[in-house]
Amino acid sequence: MTVESLIIFLLIGALAGWLAGVIVKGFGFGLVGNIIIGILGAFIAGYLFPALNVSLGAGIIASILHATIGAVLLLLVVRVIKRA
Repeated sequence: MTVESLIIFLLIGALAGWLAGVIVKGFGFGLVGNIIIGILGAFIAGYLFPALNVSLGAGIIASILHATIGAVLLLLVVRVIKRA
């Protein structure tokens, strides 16, 4: 992995985590929290989307959407678990 791809990976994770935080809770989680949530969301969506035969396309915008949807799902599950 090159330095440029690592920076893009972290930026997409941060943006996806921030978007998911805004959608689900109404605020972000700080830079590190957003990156972690975005990266975990990308892994979740990377597992679920192929299993459901869903494709958002390729490119940076699709990657951000992909990671954001996964991060929103992650935050919703965490919210349900916290309420229980």
